[in-house]
Amino acid sequence: MRGYRGIKYTLFICCYVFWVVSAILTAVGIYGKIAKEKDVVDTLTLDPALLLIVVGSAMFLITFLGCFGALRNTTCLLKMFLGILVAVLLLQIAAGVVGYLFTDMVMERTERLMMKAIVRYREDRDLENAIDFIQKKFRCCGVESYKDWSRNVYFECLDTNPSLEACGVPFSCCVGLQNQVRTTVCLYGPRQTVLNTMCGYGVQQLEESSASQDVFTIGCLQGIALWAKTNLLLVAGLTAGLLLLEVTPLELQFTNFKSLFFCDIRSHVCMIGLAAGQISWIKKVQQLKNEDAPRRRSERKDSYWYPAFADFNDECNSE
Repeated sequence: MRGYRGIKYTLFICCYVFWVVSAILTAVGIYGKIAKEKDVVDTLTLDPALLLIVVGSAMFLITFLGCFGALRNTTCLLKMFLGILVAVLLLQIAAGVVGYLFTDMVMERTERLMMKAIVRYREDRDLENAIDFIQKKFRCCGVESYKDWSRNVYFECLDTNPSLEACGVPFSCCVGLQNQVRTTVCLYGPRQTVLNTMCGYGVQQLEESSASQDVFTIGCLQGIALWAKTNLLLVAGLTAGLLLLEVTPLELQFTNFKSLFFCDIRSHVCMIGLAAGQISWIKKVQQLKNEDAPRRRSERKDSYWYPAFADFNDECNSE
């Protein structure tokens, strides 16, 4: 009986954690959507708030099936939860295979998507913050080079462009932002620091050798690839650490995987194994219950909360 309880409550806790996380994601997405300007044109691929709402809502519904099915021992909900997880797992595997076989096509689509994001910079505050984070984190600028920012109307390098940022790049492209902070003296208070957001002005007019002294000149596609290669050991170490926390009999065949993609697959396999295990135990308990129903009918009163919190020792005493 301990095995059944371990499977049941482990599945419930895992689903509950992801359920809470999905609720937080959905709430953050809704808040960002409400706070955003109404005249901003939203698309799923370029709007972080809308993406959070969609992903969070899907996670919320899926994990709710797992939580309620595990707590109430409802095989119908558990089968639905199991089927959705298997479908997601197969889609992830298919996406990985397609991405490996059609790398050039994937890179082309990614480049096109990032170019659209550059065009919409300054129009969407959430998208602007996301681009700035990527450029600072991966020490890159633009998609392929810093001159890609000429596609944005604010940074377009034309004599007819009235913008003060013409022929420039965002300050997140600047090399050593820590050194760009200038200390100012206030007459009626402590000293304050001011970030030099004009460090990227006019760099599109410079050659790459000269511009590299002020801003990052490599594109973010190349920057992300270089970061992944440089931190390969870190990614493998994190994957191995998560593996120790997720070891189940169904996961043993995945112990040599060294990427976050396969780490996510192992997580799905763990949840699938737990759901399948509880379904098996419920069927076994129901079979024993049906065989011994006449004797127990007069000994126990029915309760609405019984499936969730009852002691199953009386149902499996024949074991």
